[in-house]
Amino acid sequence: MNFTNHPYLYKGLKLIRINVLLISLSLSFASFAEKPDLFLLKTYNDKLSVVGWVMSEKLDGIRGFWDGEKLISRGGGVFNPPESWTVNFPNFAIDGELWTKRADFEGVSSIVRRKNPDSRWQKVSFNIFEVPNQQGGILQRLKVLQDYLQQHPSKTLKIIKQIPVKSTQHLNVFLDKIIKKKGEGIVVRDPKTHYQTGRLSSALKVKKYQDDECVVLEILPGKGKYTNKMGVLKCQTKAGKIFKVGSGFTDAQRQNPPKIGSEITFKYYGFTKNKKYKHPVFLKIKPKLSN
Repeated sequence: MNFTNHPYLYKGLKLIRINVLLISLSLSFASFAEKPDLFLLKTYNDKLSVVGWVMSEKLDGIRGFWDGEKLISRGGGVFNPPESWTVNFPNFAIDGELWTKRADFEGVSSIVRRKNPDSRWQKVSFNIFEVPNQQGGILQRLKVLQDYLQQHPSKTLKIIKQIPVKSTQHLNVFLDKIIKKKGEGIVVRDPKTHYQTGRLSSALKVKKYQDDECVVLEILPGKGKYTNKMGVLKCQTKAGKIFKVGSGFTDAQRQNPPKIGSEITFKYYGFTKNKKYKHPVFLKIKPKLSN
């Protein structure tokens, strides 16, 4: 796309227009259920000792919540997998990640976001990290599903392995191993904590960076080798912080950048003295469901 022929792309949109666009994205779900009350991760601080906790790979997929009857997104949209995909799913709640393989977020999102499912769903596994409303700590709750699957095998359901943390070095070695395999990071959890919802201090994400989400306000043209392509995106977080993201994009993404009003995920490496994001880098576009 030659952006010089589309000057309107460079004009900022009013917040009301952004809200309308975000609503239109949500309406692409075929149906909605009550938004699930889930547990959410806080960010790990290396000053905290997590020895004795359990760690697992943080899969970069799409969050899915099975309520015993249907598969629901974090926002309450109902996924529409083939019936064959949910054979032997339990009649109790399970929470996990819809996933294909590492570094394939766009691939899995293109499969599960469709209103009309196709055979590609068979590539998707449902990787479980929580069994809500069960008794005991995380290992005891996961065992409820493990015992169930012994009697009702499923090709789709996988329980994410939980590894006891022996030391901070053990955690860092495991994290480096995941990163080298193009994984996103790891999750550490206090195994003694009973099931809770909300953002928890007993469930932490460990990455080499931090990440957040923002809405695209404006597409700014590039210069030099990026002439006639996108240069940077002007974005706004939910907290109202406005900033620019100019790295992390492929040439194809610069040619056809995220649309104004779309929501993206970016990573950063802390904050400057002026409370600005340090080295913000584009990661991905948040998916929407389509026909």
